[in-house]
Amino acid sequence: MAGDDKPNRRLAAILVADVVGYSRMMGADEAGTLAALKHHRETVFDPAVVRHRGRVVKLIGDGTIVEFGSVVDAVNCALAVQRAIKAEVKSDNDGIVLRIGVNLGDVIIDGNDIYGDGVNVAARLEPLADPGGICVSTIVHESVGNRIEAVFSDGGEAAVKNISRPIRIWKWHPDGDSRSTQGCQQAAATASPETEGPSIAVLPFANISGDPEQEYFSDGITEDIITDLSKIAGLLVIARNSSFAYKGKNPDIRAVGRELGVRSVLEGSIRRVDKRVRITAQLINAANGANLWAERYDRDLTDIFAVQDEVTRHIVDALKVKLTPSEAAKFADVPTDSVEAHDLVLRGREFLFGSNKNRETFEQAVRCLTRALQLDPNYAQAHALLAWAHQFDYQNHWSGDPDNALLRSGQHADLAISKDPKDAFAHAIAALVAIWQRNLDRTASEANLALSLNPNLALAYSTLGAVHIYSGRPLEAIPIIEHVMRLDPAYYQQYLHFLGMAHLTAGHYETAVALLKQRVFLVPQTDFSRALLASALGHLGELDEARRIWGELKEINPRYSFAEHIGRQPFRSQEDVKRIADGLAKARLPD
Repeated sequence: MAGDDKPNRRLAAILVADVVGYSRMMGADEAGTLAALKHHRETVFDPAVVRHRGRVVKLIGDGTIVEFGSVVDAVNCALAVQRAIKAEVKSDNDGIVLRIGVNLGDVIIDGNDIYGDGVNVAARLEPLADPGGICVSTIVHESVGNRIEAVFSDGGEAAVKNISRPIRIWKWHPDGDSRSTQGCQQAAATASPETEGPSIAVLPFANISGDPEQEYFSDGITEDIITDLSKIAGLLVIARNSSFAYKGKNPDIRAVGRELGVRSVLEGSIRRVDKRVRITAQLINAANGANLWAERYDRDLTDIFAVQDEVTRHIVDALKVKLTPSEAAKFADVPTDSVEAHDLVLRGREFLFGSNKNRETFEQAVRCLTRALQLDPNYAQAHALLAWAHQFDYQNHWSGDPDNALLRSGQHADLAISKDPKDAFAHAIAALVAIWQRNLDRTASEANLALSLNPNLALAYSTLGAVHIYSGRPLEAIPIIEHVMRLDPAYYQQYLHFLGMAHLTAGHYETAVALLKQRVFLVPQTDFSRALLASALGHLGELDEARRIWGELKEINPRYSFAEHIGRQPFRSQEDVKRIADGLAKARLPD
């Protein structure tokens, strides 16, 4: 496949740090300088990187390159380091003093190493920082917004080697910090946020029944456990899509922890024979691979909900998560008394959540879920999944009647809510239906209600982020979309589109370009993301590049009409539509 020849690329925040006057210090006292640098890395720099979920890519003498998945984490790490140094150092000639540059950009992965423009620009920014200070690009400054406890000053435009046009830089130094300089020691201690609380990924339980046809059952039990855990506000739970990316693999648990950013991982196996089921589960510390808890259950199928409840409670106890009374009450719920109806729901869900969704799997799912409702008309999950199925039909036009598909999706979502008002998934589907009906107020209400019931529901977060964009509040959308990317990293490319749109409508053109370029790279056939990218480039004056991107769009979809496409989007603010159109007009693009 042609796609296999592409380099492994991703968008990342890059921090580059360098010791001020290192050569002079080495010439004066080599042994003392090396000892001071080692002490600094062990007590200040490395702990700050760990606290902010960074990865040290390489050490180059007195310099360090660190990669972060979040630009907010990268800047907060830089602030924590410089504030801590300020608290320790009496003068610029006393101890280790750093310059730090931070950039957000495209990087190419080569084993454990990274390179590319994202790294190059960060390396060029570092010398522009004042000793003890930080220099960031406009992309970084736009991206962090007001989500950091620091104010950066405009450093004007700077020519950067190998970059065709000057870039605007922003600077910060602890001497001008908004925090009291007399309280530097306290500031250094509190500069970093507390380490993120308990977090978990639930890997797909292995089907050891000896019957591949039972795969739906093991997957279904895994998904139910994920859903149960997701209802706990004090626990970050990785979404099903991202956990199931490891299905059929035998990954190193420590690698899973690093890739998904979690402290613990649950894995296990399921063996179903006739009306008996055996479930084994073990909770593993993702940092060192140590077992935190393990158990085996041999039960009748009629006890399956009780087993899921026990597994969830044991995990909560092992992770020392305190449940609120309302959270504890959620685990007492039994969704249906019909074992057969539950089995049909698991089969239907497998058709919907499988990787090969098409009209055939849609029809199979509808048959299973309709039969489940014949057995138990009050089964809310069956209605919610039918709403999800018709939502897929609406988006893909499988039945040839998208308007009816959207109507039926909304009907089943409402029925699910009426049968079980605490079904978070049903509220999330109702929010999704409402956004296409241009009822943005109901979208926000249903998405917020879904999140009150399930604080880890990625679908509700992504819908809430989208409704903020469409309602003319893109700055509120940005942290929401970034959070859903944390919950569901496997859908990273999907969320890049909305994050890029949020920055574009907020007027953050450089950031929008970086995000949308990555989206186009990961989803080469996208047309609307290319239209947004061309608009952002037009606003930046990069007219030739905007026209090139538009040319690619037209090759992919010769009949593409921006006016028609933007008209289908439920934008409430025509100012946002005009901003996007103006970018295309500046590039003198047709349509």
